[in-house]
Amino acid sequence: MQGKMAAYRGRCHCGKVQFEIQSALEPAKRCNCSLCIRKGAVMTRVPADKFKLVAGEDCLALYQFNTRVAKHYFCKVCGIYPFHRPRTASEFYTINVGCLEGVNALELEVGVSDGKSR
Repeated sequence: MQGKMAAYRGRCHCGKVQFEIQSALEPAKRCNCSLCIRKGAVMTRVPADKFKLVAGEDCLALYQFNTRVAKHYFCKVCGIYPFHRPRTASEFYTINVGCLEGVNALELEVGVSDGKSR
């Protein structure tokens, strides 16, 4: 079920990294690739033009593995994963729904993306 498009503010745990998105939040997913299965985040994708980094670019650490195409970002201060740029759809940002203010990721219907097979 596709939800209604809305504006959301997001941040890491310490608040150094802050961003804004416009999203319907659904479909929300978890990924089964070797990295995502370990972080366990509920994620949603937004087009790059619906994402804005508001603060904390200097606090972001980049992690890449395997093909080194996907860009996984973490806050250098608190270690939280707020978003990444996926390998198979680099025109999007994949957002950690748990970082969005006023959103309870545990209340969303969550599917699984088969990143392990890609």
